[in-house]
Amino acid sequence: MFRYIVQRGALALAVALVVSFATFMLLNFATDPASAIAGEDATPEVVERIRLAYGLDRPVLVRYFDWLGGVAQGDFGESYYWNKAVSQLVLERAPVTIALALSSLLVTILIAIPLGAVAALNPNSWADRFALTFAVSAQAMPNFWLGLLLIILFGVMVPILPISGDSTWQHFVLPALVLGASSVPAVMRLTRTGLIEVMESDYIRTARSKGYRGFALLRRHAMRNALLPVVSVLAVQLGNKLGGSVIIETVFAINGLGRLALQSILGSDIPTVQMLIFIFAITFVVMNLLADLLNAALDPRIRIG
Repeated sequence: MFRYIVQRGALALAVALVVSFATFMLLNFATDPASAIAGEDATPEVVERIRLAYGLDRPVLVRYFDWLGGVAQGDFGESYYWNKAVSQLVLERAPVTIALALSSLLVTILIAIPLGAVAALNPNSWADRFALTFAVSAQAMPNFWLGLLLIILFGVMVPILPISGDSTWQHFVLPALVLGASSVPAVMRLTRTGLIEVMESDYIRTARSKGYRGFALLRRHAMRNALLPVVSVLAVQLGNKLGGSVIIETVFAINGLGRLALQSILGSDIPTVQMLIFIFAITFVVMNLLADLLNAALDPRIRIG
């Protein structure tokens, strides 16, 4: 197990480094950092002075390795747009994104797993068809459209929930519903498929002969084995939500990492964008590793050497 963790950790680091290198090159070739700092109305003389002051006249490879060395020492650089340390920006915004990701994952669990269980207990019934229809509809519905729809419904027509900001838990209700709904189809279908397969097992027939039926049968015997792949998918979905909340945070004006990324892109803030993409890449790879480890820990048939 330790060897496997080390190997996957090295792979995660390699992926993050490749992403950071590609991002650094694309950002520096897509725009002139000195011009971005100076602003649109700056004269060529001012741009050149800024280029020399920030060391932007050096080769791009040299600047990349300087940035990478700073990251290794905990120095994420200075934001051109916000005029503060990137590490400070990340620490200020990260708790909001983490809260949104966890609350949306809770929404996914509370909707998808019960819906999948009902569908599995009643295959080919109206309940099963409703669950599948709901899953297909949720998957086809764009996040921004659903967010705007909920804003109109619960913020304008029936104003019972706040539609922007992140100061109270009520501000996270609508964003969590929207972000969580995007993961419901995959988790619901996986729960349904897993339960249908498990319900045909010999030990389930034995449990039925002992008088277990319905949700008692699920809770006592079927759910544990059926949810093994679901746990892995939930871990991956959490990584997606931590790094993929740009649209939701923008629609609901939530000051998290996703909105910070969009604002930094619009402001040509290369150090901030570079660091955020690096963090998102690390998060996604680490959550995939966690999914594999959870699957191995919960399923005794899996052995990792």
